[in-house]
Amino acid sequence: MNTDELESALFRAERRVLEIQTKLHRWARDEPHRRFDDLFNLVADPAFLLVAWDRVRGNKGARTAGVDGRTAVSIQVGQGVEEFLDELRTSLKDRSFRPLPVRERMIPKANGKLRRLGIATITDRVVQASLKLVLEPIFEADFHPCSYGFRPNHRTHDAVAEVRFLAAKSYEWIVEGDIKACFDEISHSALLDRVRRRVGDKRVLALVKAFLKAGILGEDRLLRENNTGTPQGSILSPLLSNVALSVLDEHIAQAPGGPAASRWERVKRRRHGLPTYRLVRFADDWCLMVNGTKADAEALREEIARVLTTMGLRLSPEKTLITHIDEGLVFLGWRIQRRRKRGTSRYYVYTYPSHKALTAVMAKVKTQCRKTGTSLPLDTLLIEINQMVRGWCEYFRPGVSSATFQYLSSYVWKRVMKWLKRKHRRTSWKELRRRYCGGRWWPASNERELFDPGKVRTTRYQYRGTKIPSPWPVG
Repeated sequence: MNTDELESALFRAERRVLEIQTKLHRWARDEPHRRFDDLFNLVADPAFLLVAWDRVRGNKGARTAGVDGRTAVSIQVGQGVEEFLDELRTSLKDRSFRPLPVRERMIPKANGKLRRLGIATITDRVVQASLKLVLEPIFEADFHPCSYGFRPNHRTHDAVAEVRFLAAKSYEWIVEGDIKACFDEISHSALLDRVRRRVGDKRVLALVKAFLKAGILGEDRLLRENNTGTPQGSILSPLLSNVALSVLDEHIAQAPGGPAASRWERVKRRRHGLPTYRLVRFADDWCLMVNGTKADAEALREEIARVLTTMGLRLSPEKTLITHIDEGLVFLGWRIQRRRKRGTSRYYVYTYPSHKALTAVMAKVKTQCRKTGTSLPLDTLLIEINQMVRGWCEYFRPGVSSATFQYLSSYVWKRVMKWLKRKHRRTSWKELRRRYCGGRWWPASNERELFDPGKVRTTRYQYRGTKIPSPWPVG
């Protein structure tokens, strides 16, 4: 199959997949207790497998091999996409498909610890992507509005905006939740029980279980069993973790002081000294916003700990904090705090880039300047720094970030100028400015200029609440 034929087939496949997903989502939304019994044929459907292949191939990780050593490119060049997908479909239909162990890679975290990443084979990734295409529209109908992580059309900014919105509405005490090793400790049996609420097809359930139980080939080349958790890096992991953690969403949603309470009920509870509360969750990062006292927040923390034990999860005692909005909290890289507006006596809730986020990007700039050899042209350094700094500023643009951007601008300039001075040790500053700054002070190569965070204009992110559009419009 040539490139034009593949693109034409992919276009038709995407339309078919979207039509079926829309139907699945509508049925799941209209019938909350419906169990879907014939999903396996969709997982093995040629259209679903082709779209799944396209998404796996377009992912950055497509260049990384699993335990079988194959990559997306090696399959395209060697076996061919059409033959690969035909063989995969046959193995799914005759039930001979078996997931291979994931290859373990330990990724350093900011705190010095290591995060375990599981790299599945390309074949397993395609099947997982196809499974996700089938299961996601079904479970999306059940997910609550308080859940923002790894969901279509949802962003981290939505979660931060809701925390800010609620904090301005008297939800002043916050339980900052931290689940200990969430992806590693989810109970397989408890998770599968939640999947069975919606999926009655035993072949699909067996496939999900097989991926959960696939072994781990460690960096020490030893094969280990996997009896709990969903490997980070897996295409299915974000969806399955949301299915598992929706136990928390449901508990808060059904509680007397939760979001289902009417305005009159909330007023009545507060009059009787009882708290009202709302949950904001982005994957395993969550905040419980409490309109009440610190004692209410402490009691709710213990209640949530009990709820999470049903999924085999534990709260981290040292990291699960209770803070007041006047003290501020850090959530998804942002510092959210109520402060007095300069020049007035009024207090407002503001969002700033956190100190940790700022030091992280500064460390990346410093590392990049150190590892870029001075024998290379300035353009090589600018490409790398511009990319990381521009992306960082784009993320923190919707907030009170101007002062931070100015500080970062000064830091980046200083690091690049020091790199230039190392490159030309015997050259005067005047000559460096003439050669690299056009007689000014801002460095640039013949191709590009150093990105200036100080020129980035900040904005305010519009709180969308429950108005986030579905990717499967059902009318």
